[in-house]
Amino acid sequence: MERRGLDEVLARGYFGMGPEVLAFENELLQFLRDGREASLSQLGVACVSTGTSALHLAGQAIGLQPGDEVLVPTFTYVASFQAVSATGAIPVACDVDPRTGLLDFQDAARRVTARTKAVLYVHYAGEPGDLDSLYAFSARFGLRTIEDAAHSFGGAFRGRRIGTLGDVVCFSFDAIKNLTSGEGGAVVTSDAQVLRLVKAARRLGLDETTQDVYAQGWRYHMSDLMAAIGRAQLARFSAELAPKRVALANQYAARLSVVSGVEPLPRSPESVPHIFPVRVLAGKRDGVRAALADARIETGLHYRPNHLLAYYRRDGAPLPAAEKLYAELLTLPLHPGLLPADVDEVVDIIAKALT
Repeated sequence: MERRGLDEVLARGYFGMGPEVLAFENELLQFLRDGREASLSQLGVACVSTGTSALHLAGQAIGLQPGDEVLVPTFTYVASFQAVSATGAIPVACDVDPRTGLLDFQDAARRVTARTKAVLYVHYAGEPGDLDSLYAFSARFGLRTIEDAAHSFGGAFRGRRIGTLGDVVCFSFDAIKNLTSGEGGAVVTSDAQVLRLVKAARRLGLDETTQDVYAQGWRYHMSDLMAAIGRAQLARFSAELAPKRVALANQYAARLSVVSGVEPLPRSPESVPHIFPVRVLAGKRDGVRAALADARIETGLHYRPNHLLAYYRRDGAPLPAAEKLYAELLTLPLHPGLLPADVDEVVDIIAKALT
């Protein structure tokens, strides 16, 4: 399907942002609404070039200015921090819940100052966590909220699709995400002003209505080539791609439940997992990783806490839960091309390495 979509765009001869992007946005909107058109009539989607550009434009659209502060869990890919600093605002690293890798609201509350303008909440590994608590936290301190949902496309919270519940939600569609357009992302919001600003800023600030420029913009639009891939992926998502990820994650969880010394992070039954991280206890993480590498099985360490990176190190203050979690965490293979036999092989090697 992806090849057919690309061939159609190539035959038309226009590869920039055109009818394919518009069709992809409309199809994404229908997917996210999931039959709730009336209650979600204000929801809008703007496709962009990457997930990072989605976060950057979301921050710009909510009005972040140089010197503003944004609360961000330290346990995330550096793109979340880079998107904030690209606006001139300051990402303030917060600790995480050691069980989930998600934002610790108590720690975040201690870091709120008069300059705090927003919270950038990360759906680590595809888990939304408690979005009710997130928005109660934002309301308590009068903050705008950006959800970095790069890992959680297709998941839900209390029966509603991720992307439809919050302030501003950003997805990534890069090559390894739940849904890919080769490269790309999207900003989803019911805030008409934010959506208008994002759509203008993705095309060098050019306002779609007036064809004038009022603010700084960027060349962040999605191409029709990328949208064609995304549309084909979306057509396969519910019946094929998402169920495969969920089934593989369930198999990992069942097999690992009887292996002592390794603990998968908790998963919601409504989530569609992007990666499958586990905690390897008692200091044995590196040994398990080496055993898998010897079998030519690639693993990951997602992610090095951002407060430990040179560019974002502020005062050297530790974030103990995140640092402990990082020392234990190992990401196992998870993608739609994986076979059940592959999962069994991975778990068998882990079990042997821990005996």
